[in-house]
Formats: sequence, structure tokens, C-alpha cells
Amino acid sequence: MTRLIVGPFNRVEGDLELTLDIAEGRVAEARVATTLYRGFEQILVGRPAADALTIAPRICGICSLSQSMAAAAALRGISGVQPPPNGELAANIAHAAENIADHLTHFYLFFMPDFARAAYAGESWFAPVAARFTALSGAAAQEVLPARARLLHVMGLIAGKWPHSLAIQPGGVTRALDLGEKMRLIAILSDFRAFLEKSLFAAPLEQVAAIETSEQLANFAQGQGDFAAFLRLAASLRLETLGGVALPLISFGAYHSAQGALFPAGLYDARAAEARPLPIGAIGEDVAFSYMRDSAADPARSVTQPDADRENAYSWAKAPRLSGEPAETGAVARQAVAGDPLIRALITQAAGGTNVFVRVVARVIEIAKLTLAAEGWAREIRLKESFSEHGPTPLHGESIGMVEAARGALGHWLSVEKGVIQRYQIVAPTTWNFSPRDARGVPGPLEQALIGVETGAAGAKAPAIQHVVRSFDPCMVCTAH
Repeated sequence: MTRLIVGPFNRVEGDLELTLDIAEGRVAEARVATTLYRGFEQILVGRPAADALTIAPRICGICSLSQSMAAAAALRGISGVQPPPNGELAANIAHAAENIADHLTHFYLFFMPDFARAAYAGESWFAPVAARFTALSGAAAQEVLPARARLLHVMGLIAGKWPHSLAIQPGGVTRALDLGEKMRLIAILSDFRAFLEKSLFAAPLEQVAAIETSEQLANFAQGQGDFAAFLRLAASLRLETLGGVALPLISFGAYHSAQGALFPAGLYDARAAEARPLPIGAIGEDVAFSYMRDSAADPARSVTQPDADRENAYSWAKAPRLSGEPAETGAVARQAVAGDPLIRALITQAAGGTNVFVRVVARVIEIAKLTLAAEGWAREIRLKESFSEHGPTPLHGESIGMVEAARGALGHWLSVEKGVIQRYQIVAPTTWNFSPRDARGVPGPLEQALIGVETGAAGAKAPAIQHVVRSFDPCMVCTAH
């Protein structure tokens, strides 16, 4: 048995370290460590409730607006204020823009550059992939970065700035759009669609969103565009056999409007191929292997107190559990819960589990779905109606703000007395996926997904390790909140 330390990782937000026990060229056991502590939950305690809208978004510069949405939802649960339709639509568009930008960054700048490594030089597809996706110098970066920047102009129109906007409030958004701004918003989304239909998909977004079977996906792989290129190399490397794990898939729900949620909250039992309501009361956090003092497992009752000397601890992340069991979250969970036929079919083909391939497919196809949805929301905005409602200052109560960041389920548990925050607990997507072991010794999702991965002579530099880790798209600063 050989022990390898892998890290720090590049192209990762924050600090991540893996400890891998290798036997016969494969990972026999893995430990995933968050090596940073930031203490946002402690910072929030004792402050006026509305301060959460200023402080929580600063947890992360990537999913800042998702943190705003969760904080606003938690405060809304206490104040009782309800956003008008325009407020929901504008918030949805801004939230979608952030998540689309995140998916785009993950695919082009974090995930695909690993296939331009010299380790793949012998593959038939290597030369065009390296020319297209090599980090910084690849042709794709020259196209995607300007397209991403143009998309984020949405934030300027709706949120004033990004990241760390104060525009998202419990009662809606602080800025009303006029006719010129609405038309500009529609133009930005149209321009971004043109980029997607030329470069990423080389096909209409409606065609991408309509893919329902693995056969249709295989047919799409014969076309042009960067997604088709990924599908071909994924088939060549059999990425559907890499990083597999069979766990409950959870979504907290996102993009609410009068028509309901685009992605509903829920649980998908991949092994039984069955969707169920999300048992919110079954969510707990275990700290047996975390640098934290013991506290209540229920986030509504727990208190964050670091303990750098805790025996057996190896991570600053807690271990979220659902009914005592690890759970996976992310775009694959969102779409499985929502009943997407393609994602459910790919999960079924993987014997009821997820893998590197389906995680990436879910994120890329979600780009098409969210862009289409954002175009519809923009057209629905009624300029003469309100974008925000004012509600009472939250003085007493408890609430949970639950949203979906790009990487998955994000929850803020809030308790307020006399207008002051008494407890504030955050369970972030990467905390779910990159959790350490729990008191029963059960590994977290990534720790399970790494077992059996072949390292061979490359050891810690094995590309397969990178693919598995990046398929979950870690955001360690959110994990170390």
C-alpha cells in the first residue's frame, strides 16, 4: 500500500488536498481535505438580521448571487414578504446568468484543459482537442471569455454589479428596468445564444434541450461544436466508467415563478429510479472527522466552533448527511429530480449511479435549458409593475433559505431574536460532495467516487484523478465558509 498526497489543485476555487492509499495501481481509499477555515457562520452571529444580505454573498466570488438568494430567502421566511412577479423574474434571470457563467467556466477552463495533457498525446483526438482547449492558449478561451463577459452584463442591468451585489432582497430586486434596459437584456441573451449555437453546440438550443435518450446523444456527438467533441472523447476514454457512485441525489429547487419552479426541490433515489419529496428535517451535519467541536447535528440548532486539535480530524469541512447517509448534489441531481429523461436514462445505464460523464453532460445541457428559460423570463417582465415589495424587519423567528447554486444544493439556516442573528448555519454544495467521513466511518461522495480509480505509473499526476475531482467542480471557499 502506497500513500499519495495530491494537492494543492490548480484551477480550483480555494484549497483542496487529497490523501490517497494506492494498492496495485488503483485508489483503495481516499480522504478529501478542505485545508482552509474562514468562519463566516461565526461572523454573522450577533449582527442585525439584514447584515446577512451584505456578508453572506462574500463567502464566494463565483456563486455570490446564489448566496444572496439563499440569504434573502431565509429572511423572507421570517418577514413573510413576497416578491412581485417582476422581482422573481429579474432575480431568476440574474441567478441563471451566474450559474450559466459558472457552467461555462467549468467546461472550458476547468474540465476540458485536462484532456490537453501530454498523457493523451497518443489519442486520435488529441491534436484538435489540445489546440482548442489547452489552458490559456487554446482557441476556445479566446471565444468563451468574451462571451462570458457579455453574458455577465446582465448583472449590471439587474444587480448593479457582480459579485457581491445588494440587489437581491427578501421582497424582490432593488432596481426596476425600463424599456431600453429590457430590450438590452433580451439582446444580451440573444447574443449569448448565438455564441452557444455557433461554438458550444453548433445546433439550436431547442435541439439540445430536446435530447432525451442516449441514442440521440450519440447522434449529436457526430456533429460539430465543443460539446460534440467532448462526447466523442468521452466515448473514447469511457468516462461513464470513471468516478461512479450510487447515492441519493438532492436538489433544493431553483428559479421560482408563478408557474412553479423550473427545477423543483426533491430527492432522486437513483438505485430505485424514484423521485421523492425532500425530507428537509433529515438533513444533518456530522463533525467526527472535522476540525470542529461537537454540536447538534440539525443545522437549525448547531453552532460552529473550530477545534484545530480534534483527534482524527482531517478536514475543515463538515459532513452533511441526509437521513444519516451521504448525498450527491449538482446539475445531475437537479435534472434527475426534475425528471429529465436523458439524465435519468444515463443514470440507469450506470446501474443507478452517477459518473464523470453524466455529471458533465448534465451541466452542459443545463446551459441550453437555462438560456432558453432566461429568454422567456426577460420577455415576461412587465415594465409598469413593481419589482419589489417592502416587508417588516425580521425580529423573531427561524427560517431556511434554500436555492440551487451551479454546483448544487445551498441552504442557509437562520435564527433571529430581537432583530439579531442568534444562529446562522450554511450547508454548501461542495460541503455535500467533498465531505469527510462521518461518525460511522462512511466516506463522502468524492471519497467514494475516487475508490478504484487507476493511477498507474503516473501516481498523483494521473489524469483520471483530475477528471473525477473536476467532475464535481469543487468550490472550496464555499466549503470552508
